[in-house]
Parts: sequence; C-alpha cells; structure tokens
Amino acid sequence: MRITTWNVNSIKQRLPHLLAFLDEAKPDVVCLQELKCQDDAFPRAEVEGAGYAVETLGQKAYNGVALLVRAPLAMTEVRRGLPGDTEDEQARYIEALISGADTRPVRVASIYLPNGNPVDSPKYPYKLAFLERLRLHACALMQDENAVVLAGDYNVIPDAADAADPEAWRSDALFLPQSRMAFRALLAEGYTDGLRACDPRDGLYTFWDYQAGCWQRNAGIRIDHLLLSPQAADRLVSASVQKHLRGLDKPSDHVPVTAELSAG
Repeated sequence: MRITTWNVNSIKQRLPHLLAFLDEAKPDVVCLQELKCQDDAFPRAEVEGAGYAVETLGQKAYNGVALLVRAPLAMTEVRRGLPGDTEDEQARYIEALISGADTRPVRVASIYLPNGNPVDSPKYPYKLAFLERLRLHACALMQDENAVVLAGDYNVIPDAADAADPEAWRSDALFLPQSRMAFRALLAEGYTDGLRACDPRDGLYTFWDYQAGCWQRNAGIRIDHLLLSPQAADRLVSASVQKHLRGLDKPSDHVPVTAELSAG
C-alpha cells in the first residue's frame, strides 16, 4: 500500500498536476491538504474518473483536507475533525480506515497543522494546542492495534538537518523549541518518522517558498511527514520525496511524500 501526503496549495490550481501524479505514480492512498475550497467545490468527478474514491473536509478559501483511495481499496469509519475541541471550526483533519481483500487495514489521517505565525498572536497557542490534541488522539488510535499513518503538512521542522538554513527559521513558529518538542512527543508515544526511518541523509526537503529563488537555490525545509504507529512501522518498505514535481509549471510549494507499506 503506497500512501502519499501532499499539500497542493489549492486543489483548483493544482488539479492537472494531481491527475498527472495519480496516473504516473498510482498511489493507493493520497492525503491532500490546503484544498482552499468547500466540499461541493472539490473536483470530485475528475478524481473519481481517475479511479479514486474521495472524502473531504473543506473550508472556503482556507485550509481543507481530503483522502483519496484507489479501487479496490475502500474507506470506512470516516472521521472529520480532530477530537478535543468542539469549537474548532477549521478544516484541518480527516481520517478513515482503509482496507482491501488482500491488505490488512490501515487507519490513515490527512492533517494540515496550523502554521502558528506570528508567534505573538493567538495563532501560536492554537498550533501548540492542536499538536497536543493530535498527540492524545494518536495515542487513542493505537488502542485498537490497527496500523496507523498520520500523514500531512505538520508545519514543523523537526531538526536543524531538515532546513537548508536553520538560522533563518530560528524564531519562526515552525522551528521554535516548543513546536519541535511537541513533534517529538508524538514520536515518544511510539510513532516513527517514516521518511527518516528509510533515509537519514541531510538535504531532504518537502517545501520551497515561492520567494527569493528558494527552489532554484534548494533552500528548502522538511515539514511534510508520515508518522507510523508500531504496527505500520513494522510494515514499512520504503519512503521517498517526489521532489521533481516542484519543478513543474505553476507548482505547489510542497511536493508529495510517499511511504510504502507491505500488505501485512
């Protein structure tokens, strides 16, 4: 089972790139973030025409997450929204149980974590609170002993090795010690950073800003992650970054990251 996470930074703008990627790579599960559209505006017919079932949690102009699942796999037990705050109306979390006749089930979540900037505004406490809610829910998900993959744009740079220029991010919400500690707290609960488990090299980035020639200079950061529960980590075969998609015409500033799990 190949599971991909990709912040598309507007599904309407990036639909041709998405459809080409689905045709080229044929991932089994795709976790999308930053749709920037409501549910009824998602290009469902086009994605279903490519052979994928679709579940979305949209929001007008901002946020938005989706799960795409390639037949013959199926989605059940769909959850929209991260537990822990009934007043949170931001569309940042969707999960489902993915199963098939020849594959042991995997519970997969598509997550768009808050950016948190500026740090002296309510946005940063919201980011940290979201991370704590995610940690608690991640613990709860492991109780049924299914494999769990928490995939998405975490807006967290875990370590200095995950940024071309760490000093440039030192005071940013993505790299503050509290953000990195909250990310490590997820790992401490038993989750594995799928990409790092397969490739420990420096220079693995998933985001390049549109400004200042960041792509041309390879001044990137790694903020898109797939965290695997022990049951999922036991099935991990490979993980990789599809960096070439950043070089397309009018690309997202993020690229897909894919983990492959054995059938179990």
